[in-house]
Amino acid sequence: MKPRHLRPAVAHLRKADPVLARVIEAVGPCTLELRTEGTHFHALLRSVLFQQLSGKAAATIHERMRALYGGRDPEPAELLATPDEALRAAGVSRQKIAYLHDLAGHVATGRLPLDRVEALDDEEIVALLADVKGVGRWTAQMFLLFRLGRPDVLPCADLGIQKAIQRAYGLPALPKPAEVEARGAPWRPYASVASWYLWRSLEIVTPG
Repeated sequence: MKPRHLRPAVAHLRKADPVLARVIEAVGPCTLELRTEGTHFHALLRSVLFQQLSGKAAATIHERMRALYGGRDPEPAELLATPDEALRAAGVSRQKIAYLHDLAGHVATGRLPLDRVEALDDEEIVALLADVKGVGRWTAQMFLLFRLGRPDVLPCADLGIQKAIQRAYGLPALPKPAEVEARGAPWRPYASVASWYLWRSLEIVTPG
């Protein structure tokens, strides 16, 4: 999803769904930006490190880990060669170390060909990433949306998306993934932009 694609995407969403059109009006212009720093491996490494941690705590651990490699993110072989004790001293949990080693191993051996993921479709990428410990479907979808800029990603199991849909549509309970998928059908092929708007809508404080 490149900046030039945002205008037709928003126009489509406004026309396709009156409820989402009101959300778009409330949030304002779409400022979805891709995370372009580093390599695909570095982006996934960061995603694994940040799982189930506050942003501040995760950022601190990330910087301590980067310090082990001269202030940069490691390459797969470097990470695999780093003693667990050094990573633990940086604040990385044993479980996260196992996940990072599995990720690095997949990349180093070519089982996860990050150098050619752009040529694969969304579900092929999700399947490859889901084979890595600690990288589930949600993390794979975030990679598709915010790293690769794929335009039609709808994380149906994401709690934020579910909460935003409940609020926007006045539902009595959180929608299940199947209902999210059904409500999102009119948003195709721009579900990524719809997802962005739904997340941003949660930042708006409603009167009363």
